Amino acid sequence: MNETYGSLVLDVLGGVGALLVGIGIFIAAVAAAKTMGRLRTTLDEVDRQLENIGTPMTNTLTHVDEVTKSLEDTAGALSRTADLTRSAVSPALVNLGATLSGVTAGLRRLVTGKDSTT
Repeated sequence: MNETYGSLVLDVLGGVGALLVGIGIFIAAVAAAKTMGRLRTTLDEVDRQLENIGTPMTNTLTHVDEVTKSLEDTAGALSRTADLTRSAVSPALVNLGATLSGVTAGLRRLVTGKDSTT
């Protein structure tokens, strides 16, 4: 009979232990549900605040994009102007160099009285 009571006590204690584990898991799940509820409320508030910021932020980013495009266009025009100026001035400088070389050669002939430069 002792063996029967021992087995019965073991079964009852096992059942009580499983019940306590179940109650612990239930309490943890209830606490997690409360935390998730508060988190949902907080996220809803963040969403509302972001909605208020969204339109001005979009307008600002659009304005920055337009300014950037304008600066790119200005830089491109400036680059083209520099290229045109260089292509216009380079031949003139080459011609000026050739003219100065010719004048120098002429003066040298005039001063030295020679027909060729050596």
